[in-house]
Amino acid sequence: MSQPPEDQRPGQAPTLDEVARMAGVSRATASRAINGGNRVSRPAREAVEAAVRALGYTPNPAARSLVTRRTDSVALVVPEPDERVFSDPFFVHTLRSVNRVLAPRDLQLVLLLARPDDEERLLRYLRKRHVDGAIVVSHHRSDRLADHLADLELPCAFVGRPWTGDDRVAYVDTDNEAGSRIATELLVSRGCRTIGHVAGPADMTAAVDRRTGWHGAIAAAGLRDDLSADGDFTEAGGEEAAAALLERCPELDGLVVASDLMAVGALRALEAAGRRVPRDVAVVGYDDLGMAERTTPALTTIRQPIGDMAEQATRLLLEQIDDRRPSVAIRVVFPPRLVTRDSA
Repeated sequence: MSQPPEDQRPGQAPTLDEVARMAGVSRATASRAINGGNRVSRPAREAVEAAVRALGYTPNPAARSLVTRRTDSVALVVPEPDERVFSDPFFVHTLRSVNRVLAPRDLQLVLLLARPDDEERLLRYLRKRHVDGAIVVSHHRSDRLADHLADLELPCAFVGRPWTGDDRVAYVDTDNEAGSRIATELLVSRGCRTIGHVAGPADMTAAVDRRTGWHGAIAAAGLRDDLSADGDFTEAGGEEAAAALLERCPELDGLVVASDLMAVGALRALEAAGRRVPRDVAVVGYDDLGMAERTTPALTTIRQPIGDMAEQATRLLLEQIDDRRPSVAIRVVFPPRLVTRDSA
């Protein structure tokens, strides 16, 4: 077995030069072998690997990044206030799912929260290549992140269809329009004739698509189609929007809500108004991320597979990073699924 060089002092970390000398190769060849570079013969690679084991050599991360131009970290970009990120189960599921794919690759997840007034700081950070790529969730019309990241030629993937740049970046989504249409058609089939909609923010594609699905199903059934109120994907926003709909239309007998979190608030508004669910008003939510099973009554909802979506987006990103190329316009759309419980 090879012995450490005689000039290596006790307690001194072995160097790349020592690895190269023991392996009988140049320093450049040793560096390429350790960092996974090309143009290294099999005998040379095996000699370097043996020297690394014998010496107990650990590559310097900073030096390695200069060779590989990799940081071994990936950003999860969330252009939302931090109070929403840490209270909405959507983001918890997304974080877990992204990390589930990164962990076996020994890649670090970096969470970047970006309020509208922080956008330039975010772009400056990404422009300096502090991360190898970015996954973006919960983006808004005004942030134009798809265009910005495409211009930076930074590998990226979006969870949810972006407003702009969808022909330049990869994204994973669910068919939000179809999901909302399914929810509305369920209420129509149950005999509801005055069906309202608690919508999400009008600057998010998921919210717009879900409103479109509700409106299309209402129009096809020949029902009143002006009973929509904007929420903000929070409990408070859902409660306020549902209360406004009830005040405007006391005879409301069905409610399609664009997220389960808002549906929790809507149920509270209905209870405060003395309306029984589902006897007086049938309610369908959207997401099925856990809380739907715990409401009273348990919430009928549309399941969007956010875990599968986030994992797929992460894999699309890693393919770009491994191939050393910027984002390409790959689109993956998951089908929604109705989950029937007690509220409708």
